[in-house]
Amino acid sequence: MPRPSSPAPARARPAARRPSAPLSLACALALGGTLAAGPAAASTDRDRPPTAALPEPTGPAPVGTTDLHLVDTDREDPWFGGDREIMVTLWYPARTDAGRAAPYLTGAESAAILAQAGFDHLPADTLARVRTHSVADVAPVRTDRGLPLVVISPGAGVSRTWMSSLGEDLASRGFAVAGIDHRHEANPVEFPDGLVEWCGACATEQWEEGAVNRADDVSFLLDELEGGQAWRWSELVATDRTGMVGHSWGGTATAQTLATEERVEAGLNLDGPYYPAQLEAEIDKPLALLANGQGHPWPGWEERWAGLTGWRQWIRVTDSGHSTALDRGVLMEQLGVRDTMTPTDWRRQFGDLPVEHGVDLVRSYASAYFDHHLRGGDQPILDDPGSVHPELVVVDPEGG
Repeated sequence: MPRPSSPAPARARPAARRPSAPLSLACALALGGTLAAGPAAASTDRDRPPTAALPEPTGPAPVGTTDLHLVDTDREDPWFGGDREIMVTLWYPARTDAGRAAPYLTGAESAAILAQAGFDHLPADTLARVRTHSVADVAPVRTDRGLPLVVISPGAGVSRTWMSSLGEDLASRGFAVAGIDHRHEANPVEFPDGLVEWCGACATEQWEEGAVNRADDVSFLLDELEGGQAWRWSELVATDRTGMVGHSWGGTATAQTLATEERVEAGLNLDGPYYPAQLEAEIDKPLALLANGQGHPWPGWEERWAGLTGWRQWIRVTDSGHSTALDRGVLMEQLGVRDTMTPTDWRRQFGDLPVEHGVDLVRSYASAYFDHHLRGGDQPILDDPGSVHPELVVVDPEGG
């Protein structure tokens, strides 16, 4: 996210499956990256195209996934009019790991990203071949209390796909996870009719208004799950035990959703700002902040902290960058395109941490956070984060 100045009832329709992919420089540019001088990358043998894989989930359960296209006919899209639409990826603990491996992106999304980034040396389907650890459309497990739900909201111009490692990991630990692409706010997103869209809303820089709209998207998703319209196994999702995690603009939306949606019980902000709409309301629910480790605070962090009356925690992730939580850095390294970003922009986005270790830190904290607040689990990392991972430094803005 750029730094801020920064005809039937609602229905679900089958979504086009998404063939595998890593975050591209197109998204790096959307986040403020700059192309380094020189060639995009070393020449690649087209007979042996580069491949990449997501970090493996750390939980015991196999992971299933499916995509949903949801249309809210009762709400107008705030950016370009018409019915409000979202694309959703569900990850969940599955009954079996047998079946077709789920794709990461569609071929059209992969081709669009590579073309926009100017990566002509990579085959157009490179990002459609990234290996995931999910099985497409397999049946979920059944539990007595249902599956607690974690909603993921990505940053501006960033697709839900780039948070797949987090989604898969939470699902492997027994959560249903819903990654949302808020229409016109992500790059790039293919809809079932074949249209590939970009972040038209990013040019407006209406971050505060967008966060309010995203909170409405989350409420709509929960309504659809509860009504059984969204997914054939909707009844297995315990929407009364819902948490939310958001990156950047998605972190802003997480605070907004906590304030306005009673079904969302706990929130985790991954380096996102707070604007006046998120500062006005007192929040008595758990809210944690994982901040970048470079000493560049976003607006509203201290003000929001003062208005939190429930469980709260502020963590600085040492040597991290703004996008440490995303798959992007891992996949860019594996595909040999790290050098297409300048060292300064790489550090700003991913810090100085080994990129896979950065992803693991976020996954470790997030799984403990939601286990404790949605399932009542005992998680020592929340009592003393640094004793588990020294990179997680507790910040006390009131005590210095």
